[in-house]
Amino acid sequence: MSLRLPSAPHSIQKGTPLKHVLGEEAVDCLAHNVVQAYPAFDAGHFRAQALAGLEPLGIMERGHKLAQDLWQHLPPHFGQAWAVLQRSLTPIHTETEDLGLAVFFYLPHTLWVARYGLDAAYNGGQDPFVTAMQAQYELTQRFTAEFSIRPFLQQEPQRTLAQLALWIHDPSPHVRRLCSEGSRPRLPWGMRLQALVRDPSPTLPLLEALKDDPSLYVRRSVANHLGDIAKDHPELLFALCERWLADSNPERRWLLRHALRYHAKKGDPKALALRAAAKG
Repeated sequence: MSLRLPSAPHSIQKGTPLKHVLGEEAVDCLAHNVVQAYPAFDAGHFRAQALAGLEPLGIMERGHKLAQDLWQHLPPHFGQAWAVLQRSLTPIHTETEDLGLAVFFYLPHTLWVARYGLDAAYNGGQDPFVTAMQAQYELTQRFTAEFSIRPFLQQEPQRTLAQLALWIHDPSPHVRRLCSEGSRPRLPWGMRLQALVRDPSPTLPLLEALKDDPSLYVRRSVANHLGDIAKDHPELLFALCERWLADSNPERRWLLRHALRYHAKKGDPKALALRAAAKG
């Protein structure tokens, strides 16, 4: 099976909006890959529908549009449709840095899971949760599922947090990072998780388990997650930093300095003192 990704620059280019990563070539690749896995897929009709009205849309709007267009051309059952999409996926990424922008090709796939993987009505009346989690597990190793996991944390918090608690031990750093990044209360570009803004305690066990992760990719996410918490609960962060400073290594101290930067920039004495202690 010959599967492909669209060409894309390594990073955002001045004067070239990110939305163009999901342009005509991406639509062509999407149609090509899906028809390899599902010969009944009407690639021509899908392509015409996907390109209609695409140009004025931003990157996230394009992702949502292509997700809806995909749904209309796949089997009308979430589990069966995911089986098609899963067969159309290019290989997972083993590296964590310098992946470039081509990975945004999978933004529509993740938004498709978020839209159709929460409601049994889209799955023949059967609970789609397990399949939706499997889908995000696969997709986060090719792009990220940090946006698509958030509706599940909002609507199915206990089940989703239980799944993340299993994934913190996964061999893939992409999966482990999802546990922290996807559950950030104030993730940029993502829906705000108001319940976790009010009370971040449900995610603290995840961060505790990941604070000394061997991957900087994961530890950076933990630091950013703590930075989110600090905006609403600074004293909670300060207490956690004091505890984590005990017997800390250089990697953890870097994480703590990164987590404290918001309040340190504002001149908060406690944040400045903790950052100074974390330099030792």
